[in-house]
Amino acid sequence: MSTTFPRVRRPRLGYNVDQVEDFLEEARRAYTAERGEPSVVSAESIRRVAFDLEKGGYSTTHVDSALERLEDAFAGRERDQVSAEVGDATWFERARDTAQEILDRLDRPAAHRFDRVGPLSTGYHPTDVDAFGDQLTGYFQDGTPMSVDEVRGAAFRSRRGGYSEAQVDLLLDAVIDVMLAVR
Repeated sequence: MSTTFPRVRRPRLGYNVDQVEDFLEEARRAYTAERGEPSVVSAESIRRVAFDLEKGGYSTTHVDSALERLEDAFAGRERDQVSAEVGDATWFERARDTAQEILDRLDRPAAHRFDRVGPLSTGYHPTDVDAFGDQLTGYFQDGTPMSVDEVRGAAFRSRRGGYSEAQVDLLLDAVIDVMLAVR
């Protein structure tokens, strides 16, 4: 019986144990692989991984916390590898370019920063997203403190005809990439 993470009590849902264990094993192999060896695991793939739910599975809170630490470790390693190949200046220039693209998106008028879903579909509430976008603008332009965990944990209410969740999520992923790049 695996004890990598605590399990939730039987009637409750947690992450599928086998899927989590398989992913962690793949991540271990990728992290210890020699430089230049192909790998499907990256900081981005860790951020996007999803597991099925099962009764009595692994505690989602514990697994998510471990995945955040794993993402940070992979991001640091990827930064070091790319920086060694192209130099720190090029690495930071790429991060600045991405940050500028984020700011350009957030500079659009409120309620018009992202595409909208149809009137019968639900998306993220524009007011919530715009308010968080203003916080991100403060982070990038004024140095207002903000952590990667705040971006990872951003949650928005749903609304019919709201912002496209996919577009907002991609922007948040780009923010995380920039924040991890300049740590």
